[in-house]
Amino acid sequence: MLTDFLGAAREWARGRAWLGYALLLLVLVYLEYLKITDVTRWTIFYGITLGFHEMGHLAFSWAPQFIAVLMGSVFQIAVPIAVIVIFHRQEEFFGITVGGFWLSYSLAELSAYIADARSQELPLVGFASQEDLEHDWHYLLGKLHLLELDHFLGFLTRASGVVIGIASCAFGVWLIVQMVSGVRPPRPHTTRVK
Repeated sequence: MLTDFLGAAREWARGRAWLGYALLLLVLVYLEYLKITDVTRWTIFYGITLGFHEMGHLAFSWAPQFIAVLMGSVFQIAVPIAVIVIFHRQEEFFGITVGGFWLSYSLAELSAYIADARSQELPLVGFASQEDLEHDWHYLLGKLHLLELDHFLGFLTRASGVVIGIASCAFGVWLIVQMVSGVRPPRPHTTRVK
C-alpha cells in the first residue's frame, strides 16, 4: 500500500514546477519552528483552528456537557485529518503535506491547553461571558480524575504534533525532490531524412 501511495505521489510530482511548492514548504516549516519553540505563538492556523474548536462545542451543544466540552478539541483535530483524507482521495499530494502541518499545529495548540488544566493561566475564548467561561481540559480531566496528568498528556500531545510535523516536512521535501528530479529534459529536435 505504501509503495502504491509513493508511486502515485511520484507520478503526481513528475514535471510539476517546484519553486512555488518549495516556498510554501519553507513557510510551513517556519510556522512549525514557531510552534515547536512556543506552542502559544499565533500563526495563521491559530484562528482557523480556534474557529473549528468552537464549532465543535456549538455542533454538540445538545449533547451531555462532557461530550459538548470534548467535541471542541475533537473538531480541532478532526478537521485537519479530514483535510488530509480529502487531499489523499483527490491525489493532491502536496495538500496532504499542508494538512499534516495543520494537524501538527493543532496538536501543539491543544497540548498547551491540556497542560494548562490545573493552572488555568491561558486566556479563554468562547461564546459565554468571560466569568462564565470554563477551561475545557480542567473540566474533562477533573471529571476523569486525571487532573494531575495534565502535563504528561500535554507532553504526549505535543510530541505527537512534532512527529507529525517532521513527517509532513519529510514528505514535502521528498515531493519537491521528485519534482526537481522528475523534470524531463526536452527531447532534442530531430529532422527526418527522406
